[in-house]
Amino acid sequence: MSHKRDAATAPSVGDRVPYVIIKAAKGAKAYEKSEDPIFVLENNIPIDPQYYLENQLSKPLLRIFDPILKNASRELLHGSHTRSVSISTPSNSGIMKFAKKRVSCIGCRTPISEENQILCKHCQGREAQLYQKTVSNVRELEQLFGRLWTQCQRCQGSLHQDVLCTSRDCPIFYRRKKAQKDLSEAEVQLERWDF
Repeated sequence: MSHKRDAATAPSVGDRVPYVIIKAAKGAKAYEKSEDPIFVLENNIPIDPQYYLENQLSKPLLRIFDPILKNASRELLHGSHTRSVSISTPSNSGIMKFAKKRVSCIGCRTPISEENQILCKHCQGREAQLYQKTVSNVRELEQLFGRLWTQCQRCQGSLHQDVLCTSRDCPIFYRRKKAQKDLSEAEVQLERWDF
């Protein structure tokens, strides 16, 4: 992938580097599919759930369930429950560089021709309900981010300082980053309701 990176943030020899495996062309090597977790989160790059199912989860699951289930491999690792339902599209890579962003209806996500319009003609009778849903979504994400932020402050030892933690070994670090990104996106949707 051809993303611009800051050379100053490149790891040094011997550094422990966190990574996730992303979706890539068939036959791509693991090192070609490895990516920085924060970069993946910020750019909506889809991870490869099949890789994790086959290489990380299958052996422990089969050790546990083989004695219990008749055909554990088929029941646990194959079938409709392992299929990916939706894949987020990377926002600035590949063919998406050439795509023109269109405004969509807040209610049903149908593309709208006018930029200052927020609802399509089918959703216009539900303004109050959709506005309340948008406000509620922002409030829930603010509460989630606030709880995660406070948890990081407690870990850091002070509830009166900004969180300076960048521990990439901590699952709360990634949850906080994701909540922050989701909150920013929800606030953009709320700002579209310009009364």
